[in-house]
Amino acid sequence: MLDYHCMHENFFHKVKVYYEDTDAGGIVYYANYLKFLERARTEAIVSFGLSNLKIKQQFKSFIVVKSCNIQYKKSAKLEDELLVRSFVKSVSKTSFFMNQIITKDNDIIVEAQVHLVFVDENGKPVKIPDFIFDKLKPYFCDSIKL
Repeated sequence: MLDYHCMHENFFHKVKVYYEDTDAGGIVYYANYLKFLERARTEAIVSFGLSNLKIKQQFKSFIVVKSCNIQYKKSAKLEDELLVRSFVKSVSKTSFFMNQIITKDNDIIVEAQVHLVFVDENGKPVKIPDFIFDKLKPYFCDSIKL
């Protein structure tokens, strides 16, 4: 189980399950949870005035997923309303770990830990821009590793 009981701010993003998200049984297809998590991370970036396109244009870098550890706890179903909670677990000079929890009501549906890396246009890791680092600070949960 991921640690998500620490004093910090969270990003919250609501998701409604549509027919296109489900399999023949009306259950969310497992890969679609990755899409829900990605949308929540994207909206988190938007919440502090950036976008993936602006990061590319202003900082000449991209945020890429290096790895994702996901645990499926329960199934979500057609027309369920889900909440994705995201926070920064730890950060280094070039990357950070984000924990994300998808819930329906108070039930945990999915837990994920995503390792995100800043890279340049050639795919080489680069230092997280100070502006973005400062915007992420309120969402840090754990230690900062510099």
